[in-house]
Amino acid sequence: MAEFILSVPALEHNARILRAVADASGAKMLIALKAFATTSALHYLHPYADGACASGLYEALLAAEHLGKHIAVYSTAYSKDDLTRLLDFAHHIDFNSLPQWMRFRDLCLQHPRALTGELQFGLRVNPCHSTGHTPLYDPCAPGSRLGVPLCDLHDADLTGISGLHLHTLCEQYTDDLISTIATLEELAAPLLASPAIRYLNLGGGHWITKADYDRTALEELITRLQQQYKVQVFLEPGEAWCIHSGVLRARVLDVFESLGHHHAILDVSVSAHMPDVLEMPYRPRVFCLASPGINAPHGQQPAVCLPGECYDAAGADREFPYTYRLGAPTCLAGDVLGDFSFPRALDIGDTIVLDDMAQYTIVKTTHFNGVAHPSIALLLSDGTKRYVRRFSYRDYVCRLG
Repeated sequence: MAEFILSVPALEHNARILRAVADASGAKMLIALKAFATTSALHYLHPYADGACASGLYEALLAAEHLGKHIAVYSTAYSKDDLTRLLDFAHHIDFNSLPQWMRFRDLCLQHPRALTGELQFGLRVNPCHSTGHTPLYDPCAPGSRLGVPLCDLHDADLTGISGLHLHTLCEQYTDDLISTIATLEELAAPLLASPAIRYLNLGGGHWITKADYDRTALEELITRLQQQYKVQVFLEPGEAWCIHSGVLRARVLDVFESLGHHHAILDVSVSAHMPDVLEMPYRPRVFCLASPGINAPHGQQPAVCLPGECYDAAGADREFPYTYRLGAPTCLAGDVLGDFSFPRALDIGDTIVLDDMAQYTIVKTTHFNGVAHPSIALLLSDGTKRYVRRFSYRDYVCRLG
């Protein structure tokens, strides 16, 4: 049976890095639940996080139940019913458009928690400064629905707004953030310097826990912004909390040749269980569980290794003697991981390990085509594996009404 395995030591390693950045800079470090929301794992991140950011009511309720700290909410649009519930427990609620803010402003500002200052309201802005490379993930692309263009703020009535929110990055480094902030300051410095603005949310997409990320530059930027504009800076990383902390283990169900291609069918679906591989797109690292006594090359191992196991790292097409097109057991023709080569021939029942499958996987999975949903397990610091969720036919049926 396929399974997601999340390493608690790896999660805590990332969390310590993020906590150190927050402590050094004075920023508030939130967990972006849209990227990672495995409730059993949030327990281990709780001591390091200042809270969570939510994309709507359900994520905010999850944050309140499992983290119980600062809750920042941003949605492209709120229903009145959802917003009314959020007013009772969220701490920051950021709006995506001026018309929606004006529609709900009186409701928000008259709430008792707003009157005491416990609840504040912000506006997402669009600096119209693209730095990413994937249009699907570029909130500054022409015609974007995400955020108010800075040029539309000059004559706007911002009464009641005390925060600015920008999120323009996706798996990016400090130089992209620095250039974005430069644009923000060029176009909106007076607004930033206004006494009414008390917080600046820099969103997510920051690869803070990558080994080559310039954390010193980030800390210096945050410190300057807070001192110069007298604001509290918030960061909302998602992937940075859980990168290199999880794998998806699959089994080979069938091996066959068709029209000159060797296929290996796995018991997982790319579309249903790791959709970003198709959407981003990207090519994950792949490993095959090796025979006992075979040691994988140095540095070639998945992020999560079970005790006593060793792995063969897969290569590019024809890099090794045996090339297979790894596919899913669904009817979707494009539900394919790609062509990978292995040092040995694959057999039915072999374990295939798909690396770095914690972020934007479990939160986006479906039961498409009735493919069995992978279980979820935690690998603890003592090397033991603890299953926290096993899915069944009833889970599939209950989602279908």
